[in-house]
Amino acid sequence: MSGKLTVIGLGPGSVGQLTPEATDALHAADVLFGYGPYLDRVPDRAGQRRQASDNRQENDRARRALAEAAQGASVAVVSGGDPGVFAMAAAICEALERGPGAWLSIDLAIVPGVTSMLAVAARVGAPLGHDFCALSLSDNLKPWPVVEQRLRAAAGAGFAIALYNPISRSRPWQLDRAFEILRTHLPAGTPVVFGRAVGRIDERVRVTTLAAAHGSDADMATCIIVGSPETRLVERPNRTALVYTPRSLGVFNT
Repeated sequence: MSGKLTVIGLGPGSVGQLTPEATDALHAADVLFGYGPYLDRVPDRAGQRRQASDNRQENDRARRALAEAAQGASVAVVSGGDPGVFAMAAAICEALERGPGAWLSIDLAIVPGVTSMLAVAARVGAPLGHDFCALSLSDNLKPWPVVEQRLRAAAGAGFAIALYNPISRSRPWQLDRAFEILRTHLPAGTPVVFGRAVGRIDERVRVTTLAAAHGSDADMATCIIVGSPETRLVERPNRTALVYTPRSLGVFNT
């Protein structure tokens, strides 16, 4: 007997940014697995069970969800943002590949969500309007020298860069080090956007420059977008500055 496992993106936090597909999938599940604060964002439904776990228990959460689905249940695993961006979809796929062969017959569906960098970008304009990349500054699953190598490569290639997992109590210095590295490849005036808890009641968005960016401006609820050399900052009276990257390379240099 095999059930269904759905991995669902809850978006950045606003109910208005939760997709209808995600809402339907949440309602249909018999049991929900997820990080506790994410589960708290899902409305209660009579008869639906919840299995909350800590943010660093992704692999265990994935295995338990797959095991329950293998017994015939309709299971949902929730992620903030999009489940395929530094989130639970990859953990589920990894656990499925390494787990019992019976898990391969589970009906698996991934429901996309609005990821943090898109929500932050929308608040200020279009900083991701040309080529961009996303990097996690967490070195829990990869060595820090690899993070530094990728930062240099991305900045040197001219990408706008979205930085996920920028700082935490156990990683207090990495973000400032990342800014140091980026300053060696990018102009001091490169726009930097700090978007904290976008879509939630405690949302805070701040636009600054790479020269003025500091690690203390962020926490784990923050997603940061660092512009490319092409990214423009347009000041507007009594409004948040407009930040965008032109669609055509060198459009303002011709």
